[in-house]
Amino acid sequence: MYRFDKNNKKNFKFVLNYLNILYIEDEKNIRENIEKTLKLMVSNVFSCENIEEAKKIFKNKRIDLIISDINLPDQNGLDFVEMLRECNNITPVILLSAYTQKDYLLKATRLKLVDYLVKPINFDELKNCLFKACEEIIEKGLFIISFEENISYNVLQKKLYSKDEQIIDLTHKEILLLEYLIQNNNRVVTHEEIKEHIWEDSFEASDSALKNLLNKLRKKIGKNSVENISGVGFRIHLS
Repeated sequence: MYRFDKNNKKNFKFVLNYLNILYIEDEKNIRENIEKTLKLMVSNVFSCENIEEAKKIFKNKRIDLIISDINLPDQNGLDFVEMLRECNNITPVILLSAYTQKDYLLKATRLKLVDYLVKPINFDELKNCLFKACEEIIEKGLFIISFEENISYNVLQKKLYSKDEQIIDLTHKEILLLEYLIQNNNRVVTHEEIKEHIWEDSFEASDSALKNLLNKLRKKIGKNSVENISGVGFRIHLS
C-alpha cells in the first residue's frame, strides 16, 4: 500500500500541479492578482466574481478545491459553503475575509474548512494553506483520478488500476501522454503539443506513432475517455 510522506513537500507540489481550483472573489484587482499567484502552483484556476457563476462552474467542471471570499455581492460565501456541505463533505474549502468577526469564525468552524485566511494574504500564507489542502486531499484519497468502467489512476504512484484494483501496466510514453492530458483536462490538446511533449526526436513523432499510442492508452482507460476533436486534437474526460 502507498504510504504518503507528509514531510516531503515535493509530494504536495506534485499534487498541486494537478488541482483544479474554483476561486470566487468580487474585487477585480484582488481576483486577478491571486489568480496569477495560484496559476504558478496549480493546474487550472476557474475564477469568478459571484456565487451564481461559481455554481455553474462547479456543476460543469472537475473542482478539487474551492477558495472563496466571504463578502460577495449576491450571496455570503459562508452560506454558499454551508449549502455545498449539505451534499458535499469532501471538496476542501478555504475562506478569505477582510474581517475577523466572531460570528463568522464560529460559523466557519462548523463547515470543515481547510483554513480561514484574513486579507491581505501573502504568498507564503497562501502556499502553506494550499499544502494543507493537499494533505487533506491526499488523506481522503482524492488524488485518485477516475475514468469510465471504474478505471482509476493514482497520481502519486503513477499507476493505473482496474475496477478490481489490479494494476494495469503502462509504458513510459503512455504515462507521459495520460498525465499531459490530465493536466490539460479543461481544453483540447493539439496533435503538435502532444508530439513535442512525448517525443524528443521529431522524426519519431509521426502521425501513425501518435495514433498508435492513443489507441493503446484508450484500450486501458476506456475508449470514450479520450475524445478525438477532428482536425484539432484530443481532450480527456474524467469521471
